[in-house]
Amino acid sequence: MEGTKNRPFWVIVKKEMADHILSWRFNILLLLILLTTIASLYTAGLSIRDAVPKSNTILPDDLFLKIFTVSNGTLPSFITFVGFLGPLLGIGMGFDAINSERNKGTLIRLLSQPLYRDDIILGKWVGALILLAVFFFAMGILVTGLGILLFGIPPSAEEFLRVLSFLMVTVVYIAFWLTLSILFSILFRQAATSVMAGMAIWLFFTLFYGMIIDLLAGGTPDQNADPQAVLNQIYWYQFLSRLSPSQLFTEATTTLLTPGVRSLGPLTMEQVYGTIPSPLPLTQSLLLIWPHVVGLIALSVLLFAVSFLLFMRQEVRS
Repeated sequence: MEGTKNRPFWVIVKKEMADHILSWRFNILLLLILLTTIASLYTAGLSIRDAVPKSNTILPDDLFLKIFTVSNGTLPSFITFVGFLGPLLGIGMGFDAINSERNKGTLIRLLSQPLYRDDIILGKWVGALILLAVFFFAMGILVTGLGILLFGIPPSAEEFLRVLSFLMVTVVYIAFWLTLSILFSILFRQAATSVMAGMAIWLFFTLFYGMIIDLLAGGTPDQNADPQAVLNQIYWYQFLSRLSPSQLFTEATTTLLTPGVRSLGPLTMEQVYGTIPSPLPLTQSLLLIWPHVVGLIALSVLLFAVSFLLFMRQEVRS
């Protein structure tokens, strides 16, 4: 009974997934990310090989995770590529989700079928999200397998769990951009306008937001200033920077893939006195980034709620 009730929704999910898989746009973006992933893996391999040339060298505890974070300066690391190109994949999959159906006249035909209007937008969002999750988990496991095969570095259980956590955070981050582009596809009737709006938001947070908050936060703190004033300025800068989803993603994934990161804020001498410089356990790293993940999920839910309300109230026949 329950399966019969949800059947139109899953039909739309399957149709959306099939449309993306067969589209040139989706496959080109996948190929671009895959090629950059292989390139970053190659540069990470060179860096690791140069860093550990001798047999008597003591290997660091998080050596396997460096496959994802290390670069020799020629190309950015894997984590940098994912953070830079991942939003483009989300925007590319959602910018014409609704307006293309409306412009082709297929939206009226869909709504003339015995299905609810909310099944359409929810099915499009879930279908694209499933594809994104499958792709990034497959790519992460591919990089893991290539790392083991090429460099002979097996991951420990905690390192493998850290990689899985990193992939889950990545899917949550890309889901934000997918939801934003679906919102623009409802707001704007032309697909070109909605993709330009998505790209403008992406460029703003990627390139310009850091410059703006540098101006708002007052630049580099004066070393001769009162320590409390310096701390307040740093806290203000962090608050502004964490309004950006890109900053939330960067801090969360860096903490997951670098166990040596023990804090995401300034520490006083009293706080670090007597501290043993050791890697942080996975559970502590997850506690450290939990607000970031909740923030990204909250942003996605808010955008989807706005998209849902706009789509439900929008006149389709006009």
